[in-house]
Amino acid sequence: MILSTFHPRPFLHRAPAVGWLLAGLLAGVTALAQNPTPDSEGQALAAELRRQRPSENLNTSGVLRTRDANGKWLPTVAVRFTTQLDADAWQSIYEALDAKSNVTETLIVRHAPPRPNGYLYFRADGTQPSGKLTGEETAIPFAGSEFWLCDLGLDFLDWPQQRVVKREMRKGRSCRVLESVNPAPKNGCYARVLSWVDVEHKKLIRAEAYDARNRMVKEFSIGSVKKVGGYWQLKSMEIRNARTDARTRLEFDLQIAEPAP
Repeated sequence: MILSTFHPRPFLHRAPAVGWLLAGLLAGVTALAQNPTPDSEGQALAAELRRQRPSENLNTSGVLRTRDANGKWLPTVAVRFTTQLDADAWQSIYEALDAKSNVTETLIVRHAPPRPNGYLYFRADGTQPSGKLTGEETAIPFAGSEFWLCDLGLDFLDWPQQRVVKREMRKGRSCRVLESVNPAPKNGCYARVLSWVDVEHKKLIRAEAYDARNRMVKEFSIGSVKKVGGYWQLKSMEIRNARTDARTRLEFDLQIAEPAP
């Protein structure tokens, strides 16, 4: 899902980002048409979020901290993020590392709007699934965390039905709530995602994913964001499994420079 997303498909116009999930959280949205209908507004907002492109290549690192359904914290997983820009596309690379800094899992999400995301996924131990994945094949955990591959790609923004359903305050911010609907969800996968998009900064600050019976599956939220000396600082984001209460926190020390006018 969400999540990035958790993309994790945060906070500034044209700022560089860590993968598409973070790009979706850091980049800005251009102006929409005046007085659009709710459906056209949602379609336009989702399209702009999909087109948010990092302004430069980026390499950074962080850690995944997961608490399981029994409340036990699992071993911390080191992760490495890379954003690579092409002429008309970009790719986000997520790598999980073991204690010796060997890569154990690699996810490559390729973004080339208006085409859907492309996913390549590999495990160092050779176990399946592996290679090119599509659709619900991406609804699997990354590095044993609560983040699914599709969460890191904010895949729900590619679904055909998008609409702004309401406006409300969340975390002290005025938000538009975007509803994304999966036309043919498979069992256990997301049928609907609600995303809270900050009106002022045009950032995704929360998302909730539901199944076909309208039961919440996951909820995603960002941690603290501060502007210090012309830089936005993002420290963490978290995704929670609403069915089991297991959760994963992605922590990093990331500074995003505010672009020149």
